Amino acid sequence: MRDATQDIRTVQPTGAPPNPWQVFARTAGTIWSNGKAKLGLIILAFFVLLAVFAPLIAPYGATENGFDRSADASPEHWLGTTAAGEDVLSQLIWGAQISIFVGLVAGALSTLVAVLVGLSWGYTRGFIADVINFIVNLFLVIPGLPLMIVIAAYLSGGGIGMIIVVVVITGWAWGARVLRSQTQSLRSRDFVTAAVFSGERPFRIVFREILPNMTSLIVGSFFGAATAAILAEAGLEFLGLGDSSIVSWGTMLFWAQNSNALLTGQWALLFAPGLCIALLATSLTLINFGVDGISNPRLREGKQR
Repeated sequence: MRDATQDIRTVQPTGAPPNPWQVFARTAGTIWSNGKAKLGLIILAFFVLLAVFAPLIAPYGATENGFDRSADASPEHWLGTTAAGEDVLSQLIWGAQISIFVGLVAGALSTLVAVLVGLSWGYTRGFIADVINFIVNLFLVIPGLPLMIVIAAYLSGGGIGMIIVVVVITGWAWGARVLRSQTQSLRSRDFVTAAVFSGERPFRIVFREILPNMTSLIVGSFFGAATAAILAEAGLEFLGLGDSSIVSWGTMLFWAQNSNALLTGQWALLFAPGLCIALLATSLTLINFGVDGISNPRLREGKQR
């Protein structure tokens, strides 16, 4: 007969907290089980690898202009050259760095602002909540593109940092409103009420009790903000409101438009960067389908459903 104490030692307590690595593996498996999210992850990984290993992959430098101008596609230049004598394929590869960097950084900062404002707005009441409500509604009713153009024109000459600031200023309000609604719903739950009666401070209740229950919503908000940031960066650069001296997919569109690429038959100058922007934005949108499956089991696919 086995010793009962030995059985007790080998059984893990049911109230033990889950292993963080197990939670991460389960979450990653849920996202990967979604066919749309899997396709999005593959596309995103391709562009990230392209940006990281651009110095090794690109056949020429980003601003190397010692080639024939406006040349057609050839074995030396697969997508031709620009009006300044630069290799289009090399610029396409190097441009992935700026577009992905702006998308991730601006998306993360927009999400951070949305989380701070949304949670504070949803938990507090009274005058402070009314002030936050007025500010958020003000940003929501102002058209985003005109506001973005005005701010970018006023802050011209700031380079990539200016574009990130403009995207953050104009891109946090929608996420804050969604997070505010969820915070108000969680505020009335029993575990929050118990924390209030136990004397916990509001700061700890918001960020230790409410915030962990909104992880999937915050991640989804990040992917949405990153998608908007990528499109906004390309739009501002195309309009000439960014730094035209850098090489990004947006500046490629700007210079292609200035050189009348369509009239000269060089469709690759416009089509290639436009396709990359569309694919990168689509990949983030597809990944969001898998993120939605974390909070809503009905949306899961395959074995995880």
